[in-house]
Amino acid sequence: MTPVATRTPAARSAASKSAKPKLDAVAAAAIEVARVAAEEEAGDFGVGEHLGVVADGERVVTHLFECTHAAYRTWRWAVTVVRASRARVATVNEVVLLPTADSHRAPAWVPWGDRILAGDVVPGMLLPTPDNDPRLEPGFTGGEQAADADPVEWSITRSVVAELGLGRERVLTSFGRDLAAERWLSGDAGADNQLSRQAPAECVSCGYLVRLQGGLGTMFGVCTNEFSPSDAHVVSMDHGCGGHSSVVAEERGVELPLPMFDTVTIDQSLFD
Repeated sequence: MTPVATRTPAARSAASKSAKPKLDAVAAAAIEVARVAAEEEAGDFGVGEHLGVVADGERVVTHLFECTHAAYRTWRWAVTVVRASRARVATVNEVVLLPTADSHRAPAWVPWGDRILAGDVVPGMLLPTPDNDPRLEPGFTGGEQAADADPVEWSITRSVVAELGLGRERVLTSFGRDLAAERWLSGDAGADNQLSRQAPAECVSCGYLVRLQGGLGTMFGVCTNEFSPSDAHVVSMDHGCGGHSSVVAEERGVELPLPMFDTVTIDQSLFD
């Protein structure tokens, strides 16, 4: 007698899990029930044609409908319906809007601190500075000696410190200055632009240039020419524009028109 092969309970369980679920006929036929549920959920998004049905498990199927909204053309309404054991009708379990492989999706979430760009700070908006910002370092404010017994001496010291641009809790580090210099030189404030290439001379020799203080003052200044496109902006020393102070208009004399009646010229001498 040939022995009959038997499977262990674990093998039978693995086989049942790998087997494709059987499509329940009652749940698969409940297309109108699924459509009504999808339309209630969709509202103005709209529900289009029935695109098919998928068996999710025993007596559990999902009906797929087209989404007619212009922004969700390739998305699908998925309505999952179930049928209880020995029941003759199926009921709605869940309604969701799902994307397909070709759908447009929102980009991956990026923290707000990484999304902020130059110029994004608008009136009323606060941009917190991290405590460990590498662009800043502690400045000189007097510390414990600010409340010294001799306030007159320290008031004079603080006045001098303020004139030197100090007296602030945090000041720029060399790293922060280098970042600013690189950003300004590579932007419109630098010399690599059409405005500077066509300028008659560089800003370093312009009378409208006011140098910055500190280390940045060796490379940058502020334009004060109201007719220049760089007015009130930081510019590099090799920047330039057509409003350079060396461009001086030619002085012209006043040309008087001819007199209506000539009372100066003498046609003939009265003494001939």
